[in-house]
Amino acid sequence: MLTGWAGAYGGPVSSGVLVIKKGVRWRAPFPTDDYQAGRWPGPPDVPAVHAGAVALDGWLRLGRAVGDRQRALVDRLRSEIAARVPDVDVAGDPVHRLPHLLTFSALYYHGHDMWAPASYVHRETVGGSCPAVEVRQTSNGGMAALDLAAAYLTVSANRQTALLTCGDRFCPPGFDRWRSDPGTVFADGGAALVLSRHGGFARLRSLVVGGDSELEGMHRGDDPFGPAPLSLRTPIDVHHTTRAFLRSAGASYALTRMATGQAQVVKLALAEADTDLPAIDWYVLPNFGRRRMESNFFRPLGVDPDRTAWDWGRGVGHLGAGDQFAGLAHLLDSGRLRPGQRCAMIGVGGGFSWSCAVLEMV
Repeated sequence: MLTGWAGAYGGPVSSGVLVIKKGVRWRAPFPTDDYQAGRWPGPPDVPAVHAGAVALDGWLRLGRAVGDRQRALVDRLRSEIAARVPDVDVAGDPVHRLPHLLTFSALYYHGHDMWAPASYVHRETVGGSCPAVEVRQTSNGGMAALDLAAAYLTVSANRQTALLTCGDRFCPPGFDRWRSDPGTVFADGGAALVLSRHGGFARLRSLVVGGDSELEGMHRGDDPFGPAPLSLRTPIDVHHTTRAFLRSAGASYALTRMATGQAQVVKLALAEADTDLPAIDWYVLPNFGRRRMESNFFRPLGVDPDRTAWDWGRGVGHLGAGDQFAGLAHLLDSGRLRPGQRCAMIGVGGGFSWSCAVLEMV
């Protein structure tokens, strides 16, 4: 199934597109009548449909050309202003310009209440007027931001780049980096990635993010909802909530759903990239302890630890939402990733959610 909103490509905001694979049955989610053979209620708005089709056709044919023309105009403005206007500095790189989207992902607290940390990162880094959005999906936040950014850039040819940032500091009294989540040592640090419609060191071949909200109680347990952060216990004790959840739901039930969710996401990402696990040269996985890595990744996926960044990650610790971006940077900086190779970034976060992105080095 494929859906599209006409307003995204210059058409009427009241119309859209729904594409269904041949042979697939469709039932409208609303009460239907005699119009449109029961596919949708009410008579069709023919003028809006026609206008939407014309807008889509124009966007497909001219969208990239319009973006290129606008980019050329910006190039001309930069060069002409610098040459003709005295005592003027033209800000920004002439090629790698300000992003059209900035995201910030984190796992823990950032020092202020009812505050927008994404806007702080935006102001302190690139500035400008692009949207600065916080994406929270616990340890899977960076990968979730990558998924949203890819969709954001796809909508319009004028959207060229997105800056994805992650950062965390795990500190007392609210968090004990050594004991709050047994099996994982938490690290302070940040990571960033630029996603662009233009050239780079890798091409995003596929990206799949999936979830199973039946498991959200694993990080809530049987605790009541508190009136304020850290009002139930300090420091955070993930082991406590996990034990309570498993007593209620059953360990076999939870572990089966977790394994199934991850396997499905990885399978779909590999299929979309037209590849398989043996063809993946390198893996970037979360920086968990060895036991968790064995049970969650190495054994289920048949991954050789020597083909991952875990030898580095085990000495760094879990960076919250930033493990995948930082691990990818390590493989690049160490010279392990080479042109033509494929790398799979795999993530997991409480809730639960899983992610897998397949990159091809260029």
